[in-house]
Amino acid sequence: MGAGRRVFPLLATVVLVAVGMTTTVFGSSVLHKTTWALPDDLWGLMTAAQRLVHLQLSGLYTKPTGLISFPGAAVLMVPAVALMDVLGVPVAAQAAGNPRPESWLFAGPYEIAISGLVLFAADAVAERLGVPRWRRFLLCVAQAVALWSVSVRWGHPEDAVATGLLLYAVLALSRSRLARAGWLAGAAVAVQPLVLLAVPVLLVAAGRPGPGWSGAGAGGAARRVAGFAVRTAVPAAVLVGAAAAANWSATWRAVTSQPNFPQIDHPTPWTSLAPHLDGGTVAAGPGRVLAIAFACGCGAAFWYQWRARRDWVPLLWWAAVALAMRSVFESVMVAYYVWPVLAFALTAASARARTLLAASALAVAVTFAAQLSWRGPWGWWTLMTAGLALTLLASWSPSRGDGDHAPVAEVRPGLSGGVQA
Repeated sequence: MGAGRRVFPLLATVVLVAVGMTTTVFGSSVLHKTTWALPDDLWGLMTAAQRLVHLQLSGLYTKPTGLISFPGAAVLMVPAVALMDVLGVPVAAQAAGNPRPESWLFAGPYEIAISGLVLFAADAVAERLGVPRWRRFLLCVAQAVALWSVSVRWGHPEDAVATGLLLYAVLALSRSRLARAGWLAGAAVAVQPLVLLAVPVLLVAAGRPGPGWSGAGAGGAARRVAGFAVRTAVPAAVLVGAAAAANWSATWRAVTSQPNFPQIDHPTPWTSLAPHLDGGTVAAGPGRVLAIAFACGCGAAFWYQWRARRDWVPLLWWAAVALAMRSVFESVMVAYYVWPVLAFALTAASARARTLLAASALAVAVTFAAQLSWRGPWGWWTLMTAGLALTLLASWSPSRGDGDHAPVAEVRPGLSGGVQA
């Protein structure tokens, strides 16, 4: 891959790192504040990564890590934390006695930079769809603006990286590389399990190949789906299994309950139905079951559409709808939760100029509206749900016959009996 082909995401990542570090470090001086404006959530992830560096697996899910995702999230920060350990820089959270933690100067540029993976993935998918360069530039700008909330504002590179890996899985599927797609999807799940909501849509694409593929019968489809599903499950199973072997109770409690704080974050209409845990936290609750059910419905809808129109824009769009189910049914929401939906919706919208312009404007509006601090269970949730719905509607591409739709690459036959590895 030549650097020139990915110049837009490369420049966007550099700009995002520069803007992020400037606003967090020097922005406080402009506002005459003594503390840096840093994302609070990042230090728990760094503590978990430090325990991985020291091979303390039993402490991965114990205080003060606050880790509730799969261990892949902590793995992402291992290089930065390992470098800090070598240089003697402490992993110390921002506090009254530590208003300007030195660790941010190492962790900040790193976590913002790795978040840029999703910009490269979206650009690669858009290129595969035949999107012209000016539209890919606009896509990259819109994605980078929305990415600010995830990486700079909230410090959750795992959400961005998982979304990027899932987009690369879609790209691999479009190139008939089923095994690679399965492993990429598995890596995404191991980093952030929220992407599981999009897996039913990808399973449909894995099981229903395009014209000219061999082994197109029910048996061949079942083998493809089973192979994809196994590869998707293995990375997370290995990492969670290792953590559970070291400390079963802490791992089980964190991974299955996934506690959140309605007093700090945004309560939703589902908060009252969620199980209440210690310390004022609530678990995911029955909303997760509904989200999974609707995500499977998205897979079924995509299967129906795939029979008549075998291109990859509908896959991106239905994956975005499936990912939106988290925001609709989650018991407690945080601003960056909307990001994966926007990333997939914008990539799907890039197939047409009009849809991309409308979706970009809406995605930016949703990103900044999500930073509002409304506290009631209905106001903020309703605004976000409506904003995501409008973004999805704007990114919908119903036909390819208007002359403005990018030419979409068809699936090509694989080698020796079906698909390439």
